[in-house]
Amino acid sequence: MPMEPSEIEKLIKTGIPDAVIDLTDLVGDKDHWAATITSSEFIGKTKLQQHQIVYKALGASMGGPLHALQLTTQAPK
Repeated sequence: MPMEPSEIEKLIKTGIPDAVIDLTDLVGDKDHWAATITSSEFIGKTKLQQHQIVYKALGASMGGPLHALQLTTQAPK
């Protein structure tokens, strides 16, 4: 079952409260998403660590209702 963008944002913000999130439905099926996430939690972290933080916030939804997620993560400028 596809996920609404509001559901994805809610999960991410639960784990990363200061996240600024930009979601794009890549193919129009609400199953393949691209997300750009900016958070102060990413300061001093490698890209791998940043992505792990996001995947932890998404929990069991990743690989389940959320089939594919293209991530771009960054610390605030």
